[in-house]
Amino acid sequence: MTQLPYAVDAETPLNPAELNVLRAQYEKEGDMVGVQTKFNYAWGLVKSNVRTDQHLGVMLLSEIFRTSPERRRECLYYLALGNYKLGNYGDARRYNDLLLDKEPANLQAANLRSLIDDKVAKEGLMGVAIISGVAVAAGVIGGVLLRNLGRKR
Repeated sequence: MTQLPYAVDAETPLNPAELNVLRAQYEKEGDMVGVQTKFNYAWGLVKSNVRTDQHLGVMLLSEIFRTSPERRRECLYYLALGNYKLGNYGDARRYNDLLLDKEPANLQAANLRSLIDDKVAKEGLMGVAIISGVAVAAGVIGGVLLRNLGRKR
């Protein structure tokens, strides 16, 4: 669990019954689903620990973001959160930065920025470690091959 009090949405899913209520309302409205119902369902999906739910939540929020300009601001945080949970850190940062541009004092977004930056730094370090490991292994293999070639002469 994170130490950031305002980033609680990053780790607190709805319970299955709550998510089912939102899903049932969304499905009940069918082709005539309202923007608020779609947003509520997407919000619940993004908070889920199930990757397919998170992905669907981001897709629904993206639709709202594209088609309802008056609702963009409220979509930004959950688009950032959903992309963060999916590991799409570039998109997460982009949406979160858009929100922080509009609301610099938004503590939830500021804390999410810290979570994103920490993940990027951590994964960047792991990437560097992997590349370094590959380089060392290549060096060792190359050294062994060169030594064996020198012995054959």
